Amino acid sequence: MAKRLRRKGGKQPAPDAREAVTGVRQSILALLKQRRGAGVAELADHLHISYEGARLHLVQLEKEGWIVKHLVRPENVSAGRPVARYELTAAGDHVFPKHYDDLSVEIIDGIADRLGPQALKQVLSNLTEKRIREWTPRLEGKTLKERLVALQGVYSDEDPFMSVEIGRDGMRLVERNCPFLNVASRRPALCSVTVCTLQHLLGVKVVREERFQHGHGRCVFRVLPEQKIDARRFRFAWEPAP
Repeated sequence: MAKRLRRKGGKQPAPDAREAVTGVRQSILALLKQRRGAGVAELADHLHISYEGARLHLVQLEKEGWIVKHLVRPENVSAGRPVARYELTAAGDHVFPKHYDDLSVEIIDGIADRLGPQALKQVLSNLTEKRIREWTPRLEGKTLKERLVALQGVYSDEDPFMSVEIGRDGMRLVERNCPFLNVASRRPALCSVTVCTLQHLLGVKVVREERFQHGHGRCVFRVLPEQKIDARRFRFAWEPAP
């Protein structure tokens, strides 16, 4: 039976913004988006709710990080107390539809179509090499097992969806949430970046045994300690087809 290893102090995943903000709260964010900010009275009037009701919604939205409050002095008023005006934070802005996935696919296809497959390979190679340079100092002096455990954070620090499994048949890095899944499902070549990054940082061959693209619901990277590679000589390569 495989033993699963996790780093200590992992954070719980944040809820999806579009699921966490609904009803009146969603309407408040929509108005702040349209008007680039608003005050309590303006929101209450627009939504046909009481001033106190609007204020309580705003307090909760601010507490959760969707909006931020600024104290401003009304225009053409030189005296008196400043009033509260609320605006979206970056997290609040992500409640609204974004099309990063489509844009990423278009960029990948555009590079390959206009400049050729070799140009795309060079772009992904540069991206991989940059990630390797960033990670190398963090892994110095560590054993293979320690490096693998550290690389649970290859996508983000304290990633709750990554784990290391160690069994009789070897070590595996298990990924239960791919932050690039929508793009990687349409352009699997992007996965070569992760495989190549892991290989060079671990100094051994890494193969994907399970893939989101094949309906497994996760990606499993198997580490092959007996197949060493020269991590000092970086060379980007496409992941072999399964």
